[in-house]
Amino acid sequence: MAKNTSLYFRIVEGRNLPAKDVSGTSDPYCIVKVDNEVVARTATVWKNLSPFWGEEYTLHLPMGFHSLSFHVMDEDTIGYDDVIGKITLSKEAIGSQAKGLDCWLNLTRVDPDEEVQGEIHLSLELLKVPEKISLRCQVIEARDLAPRDISGTSDPFTRVIFNNHSAETSIIKKTRFPHWAETLELELDPEELSEEGTVTVEVWDWDMVGKNDFLGKVEIPFACLHKTPPLEGWFRLLPLGNNEVDAGGKLGALRLKVRLVEDRILPSVYYQPLIHLLVESVISPTEDSSALTMLEEVNTVESRQDVAMTLVKIYLGQGLVVPFLDYLNTREVNHTTDPNTLFRSNSLSSKAMEQFMKAVGMLYLHEVLKPVINRIFDEKKYIELDPCKIDLNRTRRISFKGAVSEAEVRDSSVEMLQSYLTSIIESIVGSVDQCPPVMRVAFKQLHKRVEEQFSEPENEDVKYLAISGFFFLRFFAPAILTPKLFQLRDQHADTRTSRTLLLLAKALQSVGNLGLQLGHGKEQWMAPLHPIILRSVASVKDFLDKLIDIDHDTGEVPQRAVFMPSVTVKEGYLHKHKAEGPQLLSRFAFKKRYFWLTSETLSYAKTSDWQVRSSIPIQCVCAVERVDENAFQQQNVMQVITQDNDGQLHTMYIQCKNVNELNQWLSAIRKVSIYNERMLPSFHPGAHRSGKWTCCLQAGRAVTGCSRTHSAVTLGDWSDPLDPDVETQTIYKQLLQALYTFCLTDGAECNVQLSKPGPSVAARLLAVIEDLEQAHATFQRREIEEGTSVILNL
Repeated sequence: MAKNTSLYFRIVEGRNLPAKDVSGTSDPYCIVKVDNEVVARTATVWKNLSPFWGEEYTLHLPMGFHSLSFHVMDEDTIGYDDVIGKITLSKEAIGSQAKGLDCWLNLTRVDPDEEVQGEIHLSLELLKVPEKISLRCQVIEARDLAPRDISGTSDPFTRVIFNNHSAETSIIKKTRFPHWAETLELELDPEELSEEGTVTVEVWDWDMVGKNDFLGKVEIPFACLHKTPPLEGWFRLLPLGNNEVDAGGKLGALRLKVRLVEDRILPSVYYQPLIHLLVESVISPTEDSSALTMLEEVNTVESRQDVAMTLVKIYLGQGLVVPFLDYLNTREVNHTTDPNTLFRSNSLSSKAMEQFMKAVGMLYLHEVLKPVINRIFDEKKYIELDPCKIDLNRTRRISFKGAVSEAEVRDSSVEMLQSYLTSIIESIVGSVDQCPPVMRVAFKQLHKRVEEQFSEPENEDVKYLAISGFFFLRFFAPAILTPKLFQLRDQHADTRTSRTLLLLAKALQSVGNLGLQLGHGKEQWMAPLHPIILRSVASVKDFLDKLIDIDHDTGEVPQRAVFMPSVTVKEGYLHKHKAEGPQLLSRFAFKKRYFWLTSETLSYAKTSDWQVRSSIPIQCVCAVERVDENAFQQQNVMQVITQDNDGQLHTMYIQCKNVNELNQWLSAIRKVSIYNERMLPSFHPGAHRSGKWTCCLQAGRAVTGCSRTHSAVTLGDWSDPLDPDVETQTIYKQLLQALYTFCLTDGAECNVQLSKPGPSVAARLLAVIEDLEQAHATFQRREIEEGTSVILNL
């Protein structure tokens, strides 16, 4: 039974951060670490002590984790960035909150002795012979130790301590992956055998000048050594144990949302009955209740978005996403009497349509919006229409002829907004052929259902509003408002650009509403844009008519287009280093190349329009990992390890421009290669230079890797590969929770009326849930009996 761990976190905002700059303010950003490995970095919010980020991430961690930490930093143009403070949450603290954490947490000071990481490989045993009693400790190796020296490495040695006895290994210079293979023995007195002490193994970084730096420790109860066979394994290094001091809010606070989902996934055969019921709901819909309607009525507001995304993925995998959406939309339309309220709530159908558009339409959205979004960011125009917000001191770029008036600012702003809005509208209405066929078919079905329900002449526009409400208000407008959250930009917009995007998003919402609500709101200062909005209505309607003018069968094959080989999952400029060949200086060894990633190949060329490309088959990829900074004296480097038909390994090193781009490329390549059969269990995080590895200092190029691979650790996003077992497990948990909430403990009757479910549907669904529950219990009992779930937690 496989284990699936997903960590959801949202960095909402900060408050009352201390000023780190001479200007009396700070430029804060957050670094997010899982077990001391950087997994995300927020954008920098310039000159702000109460920054808003609103960035959210999903991290898939099949191997589990121990802690999640948020480090708040102050970015400096010159020198090193300043540390403001941190928040550390243990896995146990996060998991104890069933609905997750959503609160303000005070920042604590960063103590270097607490910033430990890595593991150590030990073997300990108690030797009892007539001549002497001794504690023997074999210190084999360590991996991923914290870098304590300016070179990005450490000079580690190990000390074993019990009572007043101690012994030390040799010092291994300049490595975070030391191999000692040394045996240390402590001679004990007979009376010490009865003591309930602790054996401590400490790892230190040796310094020629000053005191040594602490790298971590392991504590083992002495009683464990009385058992046989010898205790051996990898042990996680722990900090000294100093309690983190809450600075009482003096360092400021963060508002965080964190949720942990841990599941044990059964073999596929156990989920088939539930999938069959879900498929039956849309293949053979009835007026009575179905598995889908029961799920729709019992899911909570908090879980609705997750349920919607999960269902979209399930039906995408079954090739039934259009019938699924049609089923939910038909129910929503038939239960709506006032056309003005149609799809205005966050119902399951509305959420499902939102998640569906993100799952299959993100590449399309990028193609349509990215050029104009880039233009807005590059030009950084000062634009403002609200008389109460016009700041004449910020208008220097408008005129160099002296002071300007508010009227001139408004005229200039209207001109620029009209230009941007025209570009956006023209790009959208000209994108019929670019829109994924499956989206067009889904909208065609929606148009049909609305037209059937609201056929009166006075409701002529309702069929357009239903589509444009999703297309403009829930898809394009949010992407314009926050481009970074839709991966249109790497950084958040500055204050000036952010205001421009807000005004454009408001205008595009009015376009999506076909201009029907113009002049009725409080923002009358938007009136200068009303003419261009009203002029665009006819072209928008024409676009929607063309959008749904598609053969129904055309959408059947491309429903999984986002996962098809011909689609580029990710592309962009990176810097490539060739592992083989002459050794160049690091700054000359990396060459700029344009990369494309599909589910079949990772290819690159000199430029995006270069005709000759070099390609690596994805099926040959056996590891995609980070590279230590000291390997090339360069940051944000990753390695793609491939294996040829002769079994030879080849490594390509690639440098990204920042840590977020690094994580995105790591995640994307891991996703498309996740089902490869020859994935490596270990790798070298360094480079092989001058006859040895820079990480562990071993000589052989083919020697076994010194660190574990992370092939299944990925960031969750729209390009996640489908996993029917994981997705069905999520739906099972939702149904199980609903039954526990609403049904009697003996399972005889249900207290909630679920649209008068027929006995066959309710009985079959209950039977499926009970079978899955029993299967989980059986597998868990089997694991315990086999000893696979017994974990030594020292």
